[in-house]
Amino acid sequence: MKAVVMAGGFGTRIQPLTASTPKPMLPVINKPMMEYIIEMLKNVGITEIVILLYFKPEVIKNYFGDGSNLGIKIHYVLPDDDYGTAGAVKKAEKYLDERFIIVSGDLVTDFNLREIIGFHEINNSKATITLTSVDDPLQFGVVITDKDRKILRFLEKPGWGEVFSDTINTGIYVFEPEILSYIPENKPFDFSKDLFPTLMNNNITIYGYNAKGYWRDVGNPNSYREVLKDILTGKINVPFKGREIKHKNGTLFAGENTDIAENIKIKGTVIIDDNTTIQENVILENCVIGKGTRIESNTLIKDSIIWNNVFIDKNCKIHNSVLCNNVIIGQYVTAKQGCIIAENTEVGNYVVFEKDVMVWPNKQIEEESIISSNMIWGDKWKKKIFESSKVSARTNVEMTVEVGAKLGTALGSILPKGSSVFLSRDYHRASRMVKRSFLGGLLAAGVNVVDMRMTPIPVMRYLLENRPEIIGVHIRQSTNDPTHTEILFYDNNGLEISASVEKSIENYFFRENFRRVSHDEIGNITDRPGLSEVYIDNFKKHIDTEIVRTKHFKVVIDLLNGTTSRMIPSLLNDLGVDTVVLNAYHDEQKLSRTISKTKETLLQSASIFKSLDADIGFILYPHGERIQFITNEGKILSKHKALFLLLSLINATVNQKVKVYLPAPAPNAYDKLLNNIEIIRGKTTGISADYMKQFYMLANLDCSFVFPEFSNASDGIYTMVKTLEMLAKTSINTTEIMKNIPDIYYMHYSINCPEDKKGYLMRTMSEEAADKDASFIDGVKITFGNKDWVLVVPDQNNSNVHLYVEAENEKSGEKLSETYKEKINEWLED
Repeated sequence: MKAVVMAGGFGTRIQPLTASTPKPMLPVINKPMMEYIIEMLKNVGITEIVILLYFKPEVIKNYFGDGSNLGIKIHYVLPDDDYGTAGAVKKAEKYLDERFIIVSGDLVTDFNLREIIGFHEINNSKATITLTSVDDPLQFGVVITDKDRKILRFLEKPGWGEVFSDTINTGIYVFEPEILSYIPENKPFDFSKDLFPTLMNNNITIYGYNAKGYWRDVGNPNSYREVLKDILTGKINVPFKGREIKHKNGTLFAGENTDIAENIKIKGTVIIDDNTTIQENVILENCVIGKGTRIESNTLIKDSIIWNNVFIDKNCKIHNSVLCNNVIIGQYVTAKQGCIIAENTEVGNYVVFEKDVMVWPNKQIEEESIISSNMIWGDKWKKKIFESSKVSARTNVEMTVEVGAKLGTALGSILPKGSSVFLSRDYHRASRMVKRSFLGGLLAAGVNVVDMRMTPIPVMRYLLENRPEIIGVHIRQSTNDPTHTEILFYDNNGLEISASVEKSIENYFFRENFRRVSHDEIGNITDRPGLSEVYIDNFKKHIDTEIVRTKHFKVVIDLLNGTTSRMIPSLLNDLGVDTVVLNAYHDEQKLSRTISKTKETLLQSASIFKSLDADIGFILYPHGERIQFITNEGKILSKHKALFLLLSLINATVNQKVKVYLPAPAPNAYDKLLNNIEIIRGKTTGISADYMKQFYMLANLDCSFVFPEFSNASDGIYTMVKTLEMLAKTSINTTEIMKNIPDIYYMHYSINCPEDKKGYLMRTMSEEAADKDASFIDGVKITFGNKDWVLVVPDQNNSNVHLYVEAENEKSGEKLSETYKEKINEWLED
């Protein structure tokens, strides 16, 4: 039997530790973590190993050589491009003429490989995936198996709504060689996304073995520090090199040629490698210190990892930190919890590093500095910078002009030279500031910019669908946090960019391997006046403007001090609508409201509305995407009731049956009243433009509505005028329509759920649903008696889980709500 060790990743998420060291070579107890994997393979009798390389291959080759020093034979395979996980293994096919095991080189584990291989043999399996349970399954492939351990379903890095288990793919596989025939040559091909579905489609059973023991994917700096803690506290058994010296409060393992003062204090477990000097009165607690390091007197090092050839001067305090090779630390330096200082950095005296600060390589830090943010980017982005196709960070703290320029250059680097990008913003001064730096980054990468200045988001997204620009970027203040600036990214269909594009931008951002063009290739900035008029002109082609004009509506609209104030009054005036506009002026303080302030404003608008005897009221959110409705009696419609209003109007005005796409939590009780509408429910993220075109409307429960006849974008402006058109055709008012809404119980609860409990919670909810009428479209939904139901879906970005409940009446609804709120809290306590 042979083995493949995957060692080609860039280690982007664990930067700056991987600035010059491939992730599998990061030291764990003073030895590359990949060396433990190779030793595990050798211990089960595997002596021929293929190592797949890509990033900094010479570091790995120089360390392991041909493997003879370890008593094994190593073949190195260096693909000429990034072919994905399975595609890279295909490149090693000539060596893999018998059964082989695949292990990632960046794991720390004590799994019994003999048991994994034995399970594979007993089941006469062609492909076996090693599984385990983790607290946070989001970043891994979630796996569902049956009672015979056959794989039923596999989700690669799912969203929380797709998580039905905390059992994940560990990246350890056992394959028979014929599996390689299902992997194409010279083509990107991943295990989870491509190979496993291919095998299932060819009726090849994949087995999952649930391994017991310790397993950790060392994917980010925090997990790297946690490995140290787990080893020193005995969660995983790793042999310590060096002579064992007992102290009053701990144990020291000292390497060869060490010079250690007698009066140092040891707490917990401390490992010191060869040729290291520790001066008097040093306190060491649960730490690992590498070769050739010198620590001067009266210094405290706790819960930390010190690499090789580090110098730490007198009277320093280093806590839960990582100091990489050749770092020099001056006197009286304090590094608080979570600090990482990359190689060849020199730190002056009396410097203070605040919590979670990271310093990239080769920096010089002057004495008495206080480092409160990362010297490359802010602490917001320890793992990733994107959340749902946007980057959000504290204005001028993390979202600085430097970060704006880097993000612009990173985006520009993935686009063809000479291509064009739409760039728009709101009117906040911070948005202007970040936009200008972002624009400069794009130009530096040779990308042209169409500067749309202040433009509502739906306008820019519509134009993206209908012009040659290939990406659109909008910069705004957060809609509910005045301290944050957001950068939103859209593709040439006006849709949120894909996860793969996000990853490409992040790779350039973290690695700083930007494209810098020559002086005569720098991008151009163009102003194209009249683009908003193009939007309006095409807008009117999709609306029966004459029927709107003949109705002579009286409308009250609250613009919430947003970016639509320049176009809404003239648009409605042209349609013959008598309009009272509220909050149309620009106010930076009101542009970004907290949730409570928004509610307060909405109530004020409703109060004003009642005195004006209008036909309908609209509340258009600041960036033009979302809209709420006020009936002619002055009642603000809740989100699901607003959905009912639009569905009723569509049902009454279409000439033939149409499809409408709704989110999984949308009430079911409406369906039976809509004889002209076929309702499809599903996830509201990741929907392609082609798929959208079959629907008359797509809706969300956040007052976002898409009418693909006009645009792929959530567009509150178009929704408003489309509503007026449908009201004009029906000749009935909103109050009469809302009298037909079913008298149901419908509630939504947000329950706090720590990130590390989400996977367990969803597995438990899946088990709860096992013998019930259940669906798993988005989250876990259980139906009782064909009408009442509950849906549990974790929040994608926050530490919450959402519980939706619909019931025929209040009594049964409240009972269901209390039952499942109690169950969720009990599961979380477990």
